Amino acid sequence: MAAFRFEALDVAGKTVSGLVDADNPKAARAQLRGQNLVPLKVDAVMAQQQAHQEAGGKAPSTLFTRRVFGASDLSIWTRQLSGLVVAGLPLERALTALADEAEDPRQRELVAHMRSEVNAGAPFAQALSGFKREFDDVYRGVVAAGEQSGQLGNVLDKLANDLEEQQALKSKLIGATLYPAIVSLFAVVIVVALLVFVVPQVAQVFSSSKRALPFLTQFMLGLSALMRNWGWLIALVVIGGFSGLMFARRDEGFRLKFDAFWLGLPLIGKLSRGYNAARFAGTLAMLAGSGVPILKALQAAAETLSNRAMRADALDALVQVREGAPLASALAAKKRFPGLLPMFARLGEQTGQLPLMLQRAANQLSGEVQRKALAIATVLEPLLIVVMGLVVMLIVMSVMLPIMQMNTWVK
Repeated sequence: MAAFRFEALDVAGKTVSGLVDADNPKAARAQLRGQNLVPLKVDAVMAQQQAHQEAGGKAPSTLFTRRVFGASDLSIWTRQLSGLVVAGLPLERALTALADEAEDPRQRELVAHMRSEVNAGAPFAQALSGFKREFDDVYRGVVAAGEQSGQLGNVLDKLANDLEEQQALKSKLIGATLYPAIVSLFAVVIVVALLVFVVPQVAQVFSSSKRALPFLTQFMLGLSALMRNWGWLIALVVIGGFSGLMFARRDEGFRLKFDAFWLGLPLIGKLSRGYNAARFAGTLAMLAGSGVPILKALQAAAETLSNRAMRADALDALVQVREGAPLASALAAKKRFPGLLPMFARLGEQTGQLPLMLQRAANQLSGEVQRKALAIATVLEPLLIVVMGLVVMLIVMSVMLPIMQMNTWVK
């Protein structure tokens, strides 16, 4: 069974549209006629993507298309679904309610398609697998565990909590770095504008003088000439270098070395370690608490790590756990993970409360990352202002020194 989007005429001759579940377009038209509607157009929802997947091919390119569910939208939708299921509403009716209330047409069609598959007898996790871009492996794995254990509502509630915590941590990190980034951008723009437009205008005043200009003035004039004559080349080199780095990171070998180097940086490296470790611990706690086997939970949690070096360590730890090593010992052997994580994992294994201890580790790590990010931002903001003031002062001095020198000559 699939979902079909239709346009039809009612008995009053008005055009109506909506969604209907049927096995094929012919059955959909027959169902509309049974409702005293004259079908004008019947199209399968998500037909192109489903055809690609049934044929075993790749989904159409999504490079220039946005996700149906954004990060915050997905957490809200999961929270709504968990609330309806926990309240005792059958899954298909809960999906119907969410499809009817969806304001985004793409979201409405996606949920309607999943509802059709659930109505046809497919597990909810299987219905989610048709939209891997919207629902990653962790999401689908948690839902599958919830269906197998009969605790889908509670598992969805845990999943919504995890999504909200990840979004909150990411938002706080972005908020802490946004102001310094804006200040740095404006500082660069102002300095370049002074060098390209202001300094050459002032230099013309002293061009008729045959006396030697101060070193600082000569340096600023040379820098200004460099920016005016070769600024476009410098910009191309910077853009080309950044683009080349992004392209090179597609190679797994280079990405692994680059991410390992990134973790070794003084401040950013510690933040990256803490952020990835918090996400790993939180995902592992959620999966283990939902009844997912520890090996599958480790595999899924490792895949959520954006840093390839830490992902490689997590997969190595998975191999050790598969061979019989305790999780705490396997993580302790990987020095890229903060020592807090294996310590809490050891406590969880000793007390039989591994999911609870891993969640506490995730909370403590995320809190530490937020504190460090705010501390760095607090120091960085005035430092950037001071640096910008010093640069502007040097430019002003390069202009004022010749004027002061000319006054001395006149006297």
